[in-house]
Amino acid sequence: MTNTKKIKVEDKLITIIKQDKQDFICLTDMVRGEDGSDHIRNWMRNRNTVEFLGLWETLHNPDFKPVEFDRFRKEAGLNSFNLTPKKWIKATNAIGILSKSGRYGGTYAHKDLAFEFGAWISPMFKLLLIKEFQRLKEIEANQYNIEWNIKRILTKTNYLIHTDAIKNYILPQKDYDKDKEWLIYAEEADLLNVSLFGCTAKDWREANPELAKKGMNIRDIASINELVVLSNLENLNALMIEQNIGKQERYRQLSEISKKQLNLLNNTDYIKSIKKLDETTYLDKYNI
Repeated sequence: MTNTKKIKVEDKLITIIKQDKQDFICLTDMVRGEDGSDHIRNWMRNRNTVEFLGLWETLHNPDFKPVEFDRFRKEAGLNSFNLTPKKWIKATNAIGILSKSGRYGGTYAHKDLAFEFGAWISPMFKLLLIKEFQRLKEIEANQYNIEWNIKRILTKTNYLIHTDAIKNYILPQKDYDKDKEWLIYAEEADLLNVSLFGCTAKDWREANPELAKKGMNIRDIASINELVVLSNLENLNALMIEQNIGKQERYRQLSEISKKQLNLLNNTDYIKSIKKLDETTYLDKYNI
């Protein structure tokens, strides 16, 4: 089962899955370890439960079978009455309760129904369940997740906008590490350009005259990740200038740092790299 989440309520880890874009909470997890057996079946044989399940299906399920529902409602509460999730689903074509097998097997219910089951366990359990579920929804929608998703979209958009430039630009064939004469006359901008992009702005323009005529420069073809690293290099270079570090040493350090940071960014899955900072905030696990 994919797209699963877990919340913790009274030391119970409760699984939540997505079904048709709706949240379904595992009832089996909610009573795991409790004394007795057949908790879900006992809940479902209750007359109030049957009526609630039927009303929910009537509101949300156009294929619900009301005739079968009426039969269950009339029998509910009798000592001989017995109702299981599979029996309810098969007879009424219900969609609010799911019976799953496999790794994430068990009985699941739409959150509306799961909260009712929580109330049947205890009022306190229901309140804690709702609280933790709402906390999960806040985490999923918090500003940091949105920020990282936007960054991924911007990266794709940046490449889309500059498709022609990316396909056609040429990097000068020059060994800047071997021939360091350029360093003597280099401006600070080119110090950063060579550290990150591997060439000076002038050499790039000479290698790409048609793009230069359009007013483009080497930074116009940069990816979002390269621009992030460039911003870091600018700050680091300013600090090293204050410390009176010479151009050659600054170039060496900036080149090493740019390679390290760019490699890290290019190989990071931003969704998987988000870590839990607190109960409502997730941040990238890398200190970039």
